[in-house]
Amino acid sequence: MWQLDSQTLIIIITTLGAIIGIVLGSIVPAIMEGIAVKKALDGMARQPDAANDLRTTLLISMALLESTAIYVLLVILVLLFANPLLNRFF
Repeated sequence: MWQLDSQTLIIIITTLGAIIGIVLGSIVPAIMEGIAVKKALDGMARQPDAANDLRTTLLISMALLESTAIYVLLVILVLLFANPLLNRFF
C-alpha cells in the first residue's frame, strides 16, 4: 500500500473535491440556463406582446444563475490555492 502523509492526503482529497465541484458547479447552472431560455422563448412565441417583459425577466434570472457558477468557481479556487484545511491541521 502507499504510505501517504496526511498533508498529501488532504491535498489529494481537496483536489478531487475541487474537480467534482467545478464539474457539477458548471453543468447544473448551464442546464438550468438552457431550460430558462427555452421557457422564455416559448412564452415569447405564444405572446409576442409580452416579449419585452419576458426578456427582462430572462436576463435577470440568467445573471442570478450565472452568479451561482461564479460562486462555485470562487470556492474551488480557494480550495486549490489557499487551502484552509492545510493551515487548520498543520
